[in-house]
Amino acid sequence: MRTTSQDTSVRLYHLSDATEGGAAETLFYGPLSEAMRIAASQPEDVQQGLFLATDNDVVAYLDLLEG
Repeated sequence: MRTTSQDTSVRLYHLSDATEGGAAETLFYGPLSEAMRIAASQPEDVQQGLFLATDNDVVAYLDLLEG
């Protein structure tokens, strides 16, 4: 994800298993700091399908933690 501040607006969403039809469910729109808090509170199996989107980038939640 490009450099961004904790106040940047993001979309936190869960991408369900594509083999079962797949769908993106939005969990939150708002500041990155709050999205990270919400993502961290999700069960491990849900975290695997979480993504954060800004105006110009998308990153998997777990990839962001590793970076």
